[in-house]
Amino acid sequence: MNRSEFRFFERLRVRWAEIDAQKIVFNAHYLMYLDTAIAAYWRALALPYEQTMHALGGDLYVRKATLEYHGSARYDDQIDVGLRCERIGNSSILFRGGVFRADEALVGGELVYVFADPATQTAVPVPQPLREVLNGFEAGRPMVDVRVGDWRELGRDAQAIRTAVFVDEQKIPAELEWDVADAGAVHAVAYNRIGHAVGTGRLLSHVPGVAKIGRMAVSQAVRGSGVGRAVLEALMAQARARGEREVLLHAQASAASFYTRAGFSPRGPMFEEAGIPHIEMVRSL
Repeated sequence: MNRSEFRFFERLRVRWAEIDAQKIVFNAHYLMYLDTAIAAYWRALALPYEQTMHALGGDLYVRKATLEYHGSARYDDQIDVGLRCERIGNSSILFRGGVFRADEALVGGELVYVFADPATQTAVPVPQPLREVLNGFEAGRPMVDVRVGDWRELGRDAQAIRTAVFVDEQKIPAELEWDVADAGAVHAVAYNRIGHAVGTGRLLSHVPGVAKIGRMAVSQAVRGSGVGRAVLEALMAQARARGEREVLLHAQASAASFYTRAGFSPRGPMFEEAGIPHIEMVRSL
């Protein structure tokens, strides 16, 4: 087992509560590490787990979990948990896992899930859309498709995401979220590979030569999986196509590092919008 067998990794750090009297990670915790990585794997697929299973009419149940120990992790080690979907049967899915400290393989694992009817917990065939997502991810295909259009085309899906993120989660008053600018803006919505909207943003004209990106929102369950970056890149591509020389945005302070990684620079002091600290950030195109 080596790292090159996996294209997906979740980085974890060993906590004090996870070591035993031998001062190494207690053996059962490696199953928890694999399970934590499985949750991150679903994020990488841009599939909110509960919503996805409901749409597919089933759920996944563990049939078998095995571990093989080669070495031991210790307190405060950084470990990388690799996962890959190795085989999809009629109703079963086999995931192969590996726990690594740098390049050292510590533990190998195998998780077998069965797709089943939640009401009866009887096995049913793995739905074709789920097969395609899993195989597509392992083949390195994009997990989201970003569509660009106007409010008439994309408003329904954009509104649902923005309501969930800004109104429900961040408690921004609805009357501050909705404005007349939506009607004339260019909107981008990211859809996962089973057709669910998971991210959105909009592009406005600011002053000649400068565009403004705003209302960037990603469904909570898939944050950190590249959805926001895909939406941002789509909006910047639209700005370039219009001949804009610069794009600006008002970033929530908590998201400033995300925009910094995308090439934006802060400009001016911090300020408040809708009771949330923001900073203006700009990028040349």
